Amino acid sequence: MTAQEIRRRTVLGTAAAATLAPAGLLAGCAMGSDDGKPKEEGQANAKNPLGVKEDAALEIVIFNGGFGEEYAKSHEVMYKENFPKAEIKHSAVTEISKTMQPRFIDGNPPDVINNSGAGQIDPGTLVSQNQLADLADLLNAPSLDQPGKTVRQTLLPGAVETGTFDGKTFILNYAYTVYGIWYSSKLFTDKGWQYPKTWDEHIALCKTIKAAGIAPWTYQGLHPRYMSWPVISTAIKFGGQQVAMNIDNLEPNAWTSDAMKQAASAWHQIVKDGYILPGSPGLDHKQSQTEWCNGKAAFISCGSWLENEQKAVTPAGFNMVVAPTPSLGSGDKLPFAAIRGTAGEPFVVPAKAANERGGKEYLRTMLSLKGAKDFTGKVSSLTIVAGAADGISLGSGLDSCVKALKDSGDKGFNWIYPVYYRKLERNLVDAACGEFFSGRIGPDEFLTKCQKGADEIAADTTFKKYKRSA
Repeated sequence: MTAQEIRRRTVLGTAAAATLAPAGLLAGCAMGSDDGKPKEEGQANAKNPLGVKEDAALEIVIFNGGFGEEYAKSHEVMYKENFPKAEIKHSAVTEISKTMQPRFIDGNPPDVINNSGAGQIDPGTLVSQNQLADLADLLNAPSLDQPGKTVRQTLLPGAVETGTFDGKTFILNYAYTVYGIWYSSKLFTDKGWQYPKTWDEHIALCKTIKAAGIAPWTYQGLHPRYMSWPVISTAIKFGGQQVAMNIDNLEPNAWTSDAMKQAASAWHQIVKDGYILPGSPGLDHKQSQTEWCNGKAAFISCGSWLENEQKAVTPAGFNMVVAPTPSLGSGDKLPFAAIRGTAGEPFVVPAKAANERGGKEYLRTMLSLKGAKDFTGKVSSLTIVAGAADGISLGSGLDSCVKALKDSGDKGFNWIYPVYYRKLERNLVDAACGEFFSGRIGPDEFLTKCQKGADEIAADTTFKKYKRSA
């Protein structure tokens, strides 16, 4: 057996083991091989700034989740308008890691991957192992349909930073996601309820909702990290942006800070007072969200993909809307209106893609005003392209997201530790949230477990460390 065969068998064995465990456990194992395969290259010019070979085949793999795959097919049609000789191979899968890791290992990944969903490949691992192409040339290329602007200049503030590692951008997070607490405005109007702005008002309303025979809360029990989002949001609003910075930078005691303790203690109240729909810990995201749509619970934590993900089961007139987390009190450093907004839904062009230039051109197509408007119209989600929602008739959920972002103004916030260290959120924080919101542990033990997980990542030399400065 050759050294290359031994190496390949070792890595494949690790990859096979990863399919039996949470994705992202390949840190420390090199993927791919230097096979010297030639790249598809054309002649760069004003019409074709990235130098795409006109008849080069393009392979695109889409995560078939909340956004579906129809939007991608539309973008592919737009790509074909400029490169009619190109053959496009399209596929949509639900488990990116299981299907794509072998391709990276073999050194023949597709040209574009929508690396999303619960089974995504750990983005930090892909970056640290040099598996992704630098997107600087894409960002600096002219916009496809906004004359006088580069692609970078057409994007919303903060759009590029979420995919940037040590100054280089390797990931394009396409959708602009708003995270918050969701409720039915119709239900609240019918019942005469007002969304609470303070924590005391929230708990008082939970008591009223429960008395009306409705569970105040449900959550995605098999993916309990969804509930880490309102906890961290509450802490950031209480303690300021530094709370997020410390968590992202793996600072000692970031998870056990006073702000996190105040937030966890507050959220523990909905557990101990029985304000969570019975059986929620055993529900997956679709099941819990469907129970919420069916009026079994009043509140649920989610991102702005919720409206599209639930459109098949949302009753007419339900009118879902998003709102910020309630303020703990007058001492909060950020106002009630401050809400978490961030670029999400990651797309990557593998460094070993045969048609790397075509992959980047496909992303340029997505980032055109036409492509972004088409996406918003199809899946009820904002994109990172500024102005792409203008003139589009929006559903109640997306309309509320636009309003929430406007109200939040420059007080919006975000954290990016899941991008740097996927294992920390998807495995360690997720598990701690599961125990916390099912009532098996209290707030102190919950935060201690999260901090222990962060400390393990910080001490693990197989993880490349990144520092967030803004």
